[in-house]
Amino acid sequence: MALHTTSASTPASTSVPLLDVNRQNAPLAAEINQALADVCASGAFVHGPACQEFERAIADYCQVEHAIGCASGSDAILLALLALGIGWGDEVIVPSFTFFATASSVTRLGATPVFAEIHPETFNIDPADIARKISYKTKAILPVHLFGQCAPMGAIQDLARTAGDIPIVEDAAQAIGAQYQGNRAGSLGKLGCFSFYPTKNLGGFGDGGMITTDDRELADKLRILRDHGQHPRYHHSLVGINSRLDALQAAVLKIKLTHLDEYAARRTQNAQRYFQEFARQGLSERVVVPTVATDCQSVWNQFTVRVPGGQRDRLLQHLSQNKIGAAVYYPVPLHRQECFSHLGYPAGSLPITEQAAHEVLSLPIYGELTESEQDRVVAALVEFFALVEREDSQRSAA
Repeated sequence: MALHTTSASTPASTSVPLLDVNRQNAPLAAEINQALADVCASGAFVHGPACQEFERAIADYCQVEHAIGCASGSDAILLALLALGIGWGDEVIVPSFTFFATASSVTRLGATPVFAEIHPETFNIDPADIARKISYKTKAILPVHLFGQCAPMGAIQDLARTAGDIPIVEDAAQAIGAQYQGNRAGSLGKLGCFSFYPTKNLGGFGDGGMITTDDRELADKLRILRDHGQHPRYHHSLVGINSRLDALQAAVLKIKLTHLDEYAARRTQNAQRYFQEFARQGLSERVVVPTVATDCQSVWNQFTVRVPGGQRDRLLQHLSQNKIGAAVYYPVPLHRQECFSHLGYPAGSLPITEQAAHEVLSLPIYGELTESEQDRVVAALVEFFALVEREDSQRSAA
């Protein structure tokens, strides 16, 4: 599993990737290889010292008392809901504009995801729609801190408290290090859920996840649930699952955690440069740039613009032809997925979400992106909209 160094430079004639994990990992190769060798020498691959050290480091970083490692971000959500006793007949309010795991974790426990609308500028769940959808069946609210920015947690906390202390489970898979009113993601709800998939801001060498909480009882329960529900060994007080963060991943992630704020700072610099270049090149008149709420500090997991006028897919194709990485997160909102059709959300039932799905486009933002690469992204956008403008002029003249 040794990590090999690679060049971080990318000639102008080659592609500009949406993300290049090797550029982040390569400078840490020697340190990571030693940590992996130490784990291999110890033979403690499951629940070993590396896992415990990383859990403590994450708890400290996220400003919470407890952090419980697991096998993936998807399992983190599933385990969090399982620990809260979510099951058949229960409802959990979730945004529709998110990755599938947010809602599938609810469904796997026999509960029903209730899809809520988003704010058109931040793409995060709209508290006003949460309020409309709370019922006696609501057993949890599951906001997603999308694209690296925290959801409006103050309003959500007020709603949850007023409705009888409904537990809040944060889906912070894309937002480790993000802050709301000075408090870090993962410390803002009853439970916080993180993913260490390689493309995340804190990415491992495979899958991995973490659950954070200040509740000791829930933390103890989660440690049992992630290990088949056994404590002590072969004595099962609960029906759990097999979802353990292995020590090799923990060793890698603990090293990278010490650089996480630096990674976020570089992403923020790239975001600011996009803002400046978009304004200078007149692109702000053609695309809608991301918005960061005044009480939030984003870690820029994605730099997601909106392309109105039905031009998004054409622009995506143009970027692809110019070897520039870009992606659509997410082209089909969850309430319109076939597997959730039985829940009865017709087209138009969440219009802001559906419009976002037709307009969003994420551009390269990772910290190792060079200025010359970013200039190529901006130049390709300028070229595309100049072409569109010429076509519009020709149609008008005809």
